[in-house]
Amino acid sequence: MSERLAILIAEDNAADRMLLSTIVSRQGHRVLTASNGLEAVALFEQERPHLVLMDALMPVMDGFEAARRIKDQAGEALVPIIFLTSLTEGEALVRCLEAGGDDFLAKPYNRVILEAKIGAMDRLRRLHDTVLQQRDLIALHNEHLLHEQRVAKAVFDKVAHSGCLDAPNIRYMQSPYALFNGDLLLAAYKPSGGMHVMLGDFTGHGLPAAIGAMPLAEVFYGMTAKGHALAEILREINAKLKRILPVGVFCCATLLNISSKRGLLEVWNGGLPDGYLLHGDGRPRQPLVSRHLPLGILEPAAFSDRCEVYPLAPGDRIFLLSDGVLEASDQHGQLFGEKRLLLLLEANRQPQALFEEIQQALVTFRGEQQDDVSMVQVGLAEDDERPRPLAFADSGQS
Repeated sequence: MSERLAILIAEDNAADRMLLSTIVSRQGHRVLTASNGLEAVALFEQERPHLVLMDALMPVMDGFEAARRIKDQAGEALVPIIFLTSLTEGEALVRCLEAGGDDFLAKPYNRVILEAKIGAMDRLRRLHDTVLQQRDLIALHNEHLLHEQRVAKAVFDKVAHSGCLDAPNIRYMQSPYALFNGDLLLAAYKPSGGMHVMLGDFTGHGLPAAIGAMPLAEVFYGMTAKGHALAEILREINAKLKRILPVGVFCCATLLNISSKRGLLEVWNGGLPDGYLLHGDGRPRQPLVSRHLPLGILEPAAFSDRCEVYPLAPGDRIFLLSDGVLEASDQHGQLFGEKRLLLLLEANRQPQALFEEIQQALVTFRGEQQDDVSMVQVGLAEDDERPRPLAFADSGQS
């Protein structure tokens, strides 16, 4: 016998109660007895036995009601109930199971069958206990993981949000834990005027996706603050990611150099979906197409920092998005897709409301929130209104 069980026997017939008590005690178990359902419920609350043998038809309170109350008291713990019954009709046996019974034993009682059923119910009970313990361990581990992510995010936010994402010409949407889904959004003023903006998407999820974010942000902010050109920043980021990231981890990204004084936009897109230059005067939108491999794949000698250059005018906006926008799915598994996005761009008649229209369309389409959707809209900044750029002691070129 692997474990000595406490077994409650609820039987109104004294002879049957004595017979069952003898059989069960000889199997090495501790026996508790009750002569009606009300006594059984009270005894269960007091003793908390491992298993219950319950007669279906008893005075004061029948076995069906007693079984329901015992199951309620047991909560999420599994206390198997074996109904003892002379009932043979199908409906009566179904009623036993619907009341909370896990099995039934027909009268007259067979010692061998009773022992086998007790053993089977005990195995089921122990399996259920194991599942509950594993669930609690998983919940504890998950809470520990979330705590670590909160700490990591707090540290990263001190770096990532030291830029100018709160600038009046920037609108963005990003999950609070997008960092751990690989999405990264950075923006910084240049000493000479204008700003650099980057939307990145690392491969994978969790820590592997976030591991390159800190060194990338360090290079981006440090070199921007020191006045380096976008091409130099691109080369340094690619070289650093190639040096530190494991094989198979890289960063799809779009980087912008917005020069307000010159009215120019430089764009480098490596692996992200098409962004769009949206003109304020009604001219057709300009797709910002990916023409490069993602950052961190190529060796420095093979890497291309060539950017596309476009004129910028007041009222123009740049719209960038991660692949999570196009891959957002509804309850039927249908993707949001590029076609829906382009229809929204075509239908927009109020440029200032476009960002909210896309946000609302995503919420309506997706239903439940998904954590890997990032998008940003950047307008032409007024240089005389911008704050002084932050200075970093480390250029990030290590």
